[in-house]
Amino acid sequence: MIDSKHEEYREKMRAFMLEKIEPVAAILDTEQRFLDEHMQPLTEMGLLSCLIPEKYGGMPVDTLSYIIAVEEASRVCGSTGITLAAHNSLGTFPVLAFGTEEQRQKYLPRAAKGELMAFGLTEPDAGSDAGGTRTMARKTESCWVVNGSKCWITSATKAFATIATARASDDPNDKAITSFILEKDWEGYAVGKKENKLGLRGSDTAFLHFDDLKVPFENQLGEIGHGFKQMLITLDGGRISIGAMALGLGQGALDCALKYASDRVQFGKPISYNQGIQHLLADMATEMKAARLLVYEAAMLKDAKRPFSRESAMCKLYASEVATRTATRAMTVLGSIGYYTGPYPVERIWRDVKLCEIGEGTSEIQRLVIARDLLKTMDAV
Repeated sequence: MIDSKHEEYREKMRAFMLEKIEPVAAILDTEQRFLDEHMQPLTEMGLLSCLIPEKYGGMPVDTLSYIIAVEEASRVCGSTGITLAAHNSLGTFPVLAFGTEEQRQKYLPRAAKGELMAFGLTEPDAGSDAGGTRTMARKTESCWVVNGSKCWITSATKAFATIATARASDDPNDKAITSFILEKDWEGYAVGKKENKLGLRGSDTAFLHFDDLKVPFENQLGEIGHGFKQMLITLDGGRISIGAMALGLGQGALDCALKYASDRVQFGKPISYNQGIQHLLADMATEMKAARLLVYEAAMLKDAKRPFSRESAMCKLYASEVATRTATRAMTVLGSIGYYTGPYPVERIWRDVKLCEIGEGTSEIQRLVIARDLLKTMDAV
């Protein structure tokens, strides 16, 4: 399925995650604590600069390697996986893809050194309908002035800068949005309280509020009115990251189910001898392999600079739903012990994985994206 170079990279990532992240994963979840002490090791491994060119201080790898890194992080800790995915795919990518050379020189070296970047698209009244953005950017003689709020922002309290969208026209019928790079230290930039979430409790999530935030003209990202297109392009890559995160979580659940089924003895033999358990394990492993093929295909299409929008939506949709089913089936295999915190992190995975069906476009939105792309091919016939 993948070559020896990528298998070696996986082994390297797996060893790192087992040594550095897995021992604290349960603590991060229970205490709802960010992994501050591991930011430096993650940086040194190049995991916060996977997509940043060397000229800006990055340690770039191809998309497939990056996806493997997110997968292996999520296999032991979903909170770490989403922190890596949000920083790389959503935080740094727009600057690299749409920014000026001056913007890249200013922000990417800081990101490569481990300072997190965030992505602000969702608002209280604009989720799946990003065109309903209400944050406003008013142009004055000296700067842009931004007012509004963004919600459910990953790494909100930790990020030194956020890529955020706003409407740049006072015309209520003009829904074109523009992107900006906003810095946390600016007056008028406020971070809300840390959210109390069902899962991924070691990742940092909060609202962002902009109150007469003065934004220099040079922090406009790309052309006026091009923000929505930029976000769609960004989300295409981000969805592969969420697919990889789902793979890791699902594989973590399958790992637990296999170990427990082999170790747990009932009626004089391991429960893995029971046909019902075997069928569950077989279904889990088969669906996970199919999901992995979809995610890796999307990553390889991106690496080959071929169209991958449909495939990114497909892999995100399928991998997230498969991972949710896998976590549920693992809970069934483990029974009561799976319901409690303890030696098997299945209940944590079960809580973490649901986000994969919601973030960066719900499953329902993915189905719309896929169907519309399919119908375009019919129009072209």
